[in-house]
Amino acid sequence: MTALDDVLAAHGAAVRPLYQVLDLLRTGSYELADLVRLTGVPRRSVEDVLAALEADLEQSAAGVRITPHARGAYESYALPELPDPLDDAVAARPALRTMLAERIAEVPAPLAALDHVQATPETVLRRALWLNSRYDLRRSELLFLGDHDLTSLAVRAVCPQARLTVVDLDERVLSYLDETSEGDVRTVHTDLRVGLPPAVSGTADLVFSDPPYTPEGMGLFAARAVQALREPTTGRILLAYGYSARHPALGAQVQRALATLGLTFEAILPDFHRYTGAQAIGSAADLYVCQPTAKAKKSGARKGNSAIYTHGPQSVEAAGTKPALLSALREIAAEGGLSLETRPVGWATSGPEGDAVAMDLSADPGPWLLRTLLGTNARRLALLLPNNHPDLADAAAQAALTALVSAKYRLRLLRSTPDNRHAVVVADVIDQPSDLLTRAHARLANALLDVPADLAGLRLVDVPRHRLAALLPG
Repeated sequence: MTALDDVLAAHGAAVRPLYQVLDLLRTGSYELADLVRLTGVPRRSVEDVLAALEADLEQSAAGVRITPHARGAYESYALPELPDPLDDAVAARPALRTMLAERIAEVPAPLAALDHVQATPETVLRRALWLNSRYDLRRSELLFLGDHDLTSLAVRAVCPQARLTVVDLDERVLSYLDETSEGDVRTVHTDLRVGLPPAVSGTADLVFSDPPYTPEGMGLFAARAVQALREPTTGRILLAYGYSARHPALGAQVQRALATLGLTFEAILPDFHRYTGAQAIGSAADLYVCQPTAKAKKSGARKGNSAIYTHGPQSVEAAGTKPALLSALREIAAEGGLSLETRPVGWATSGPEGDAVAMDLSADPGPWLLRTLLGTNARRLALLLPNNHPDLADAAAQAALTALVSAKYRLRLLRSTPDNRHAVVVADVIDQPSDLLTRAHARLANALLDVPADLAGLRLVDVPRHRLAALLPG
């Protein structure tokens, strides 16, 4: 048995994708990333194939391939492939695919701390075509929990009558969607760990999401999806999830988390999604079609843990904040003899007004600072942040933040405090603060006389950042 046969035999009956790797290498030159993306084979498995073929490979600027004189020896590994009608449907819409590719090329750069990995334009179009063929989108409310991939734009193009809402933590994505959708996609800000905005809770017929691929992340996003459904037992939740075939235990953990919520797997479509990146899982993920049971109704209100990602300060393996930093934060908050309390990160509900409130926002991915200032009423707020926080990065960013909350708080921005990796933002309430800013949890229709119709049902804390300035006092 050859080294290649050993590699193939180790994959058992699921070896067919490795044959696709061989087919590609026989017919052209490819970079390692392209071999992973085009076949859905995990990077380590592709590397095993390349190592077994080493004597018959040649490298060029275009990538690696099997040398011409050796190709005949590998023809026996080829297997016939059945056509995929969905791939044919994507190929039949070249103009739409090109439009999506152009939009995706301009989308704000992926954030590793939020586990962003960009889906290919073909995948985004596949999602829209599949949804439109499976459900009556003309009469459905479709909610996206996060949409850095711009799947909402593809659905809008395929079915203009669909009513679409995107909730996202990334303010840049919400701004970009508003700009490119021409108002046909409603955008709402939220961090699902904090809570689902009341304006979208219990409103959706279908929920689509590509969550962080951890049991904690998948479980939280699925729970919020249940909460978002109008009638959970008749709605559907569509989730992207991928894991390496080399580590099936990871898949079992996620499936167990979803089943514990009371979700049934109506279907799991393998390798439905393809990505630029995520090579450890073959740059591919499955589509989970989930139907909630009656039990699932009780799961939607669960509280989210901040550690749901695979990278950065909010990853499941991240260390907590050092006690000395928190002690220094509390000292700053209590200056002048104010009565001190500490609160966890959150702005979903209006808590009691505080005298001096200290919060640890050292894991803030960007939006927490502004949302905390909007959603917390206190005589003084002291907030611990990373020193490189985007709202503190330069004078222009600091001025923009100060202007947004100036009708409520006077800010002191203490850079490199308590150490050179952190900063403290101190917010002291002004005399006669704005009614709107102190009632940030009221529906805008009840707080303002003149509010755009698409914002009327939102609270101030749910409004995308790029639209706040038009609502706030000058």
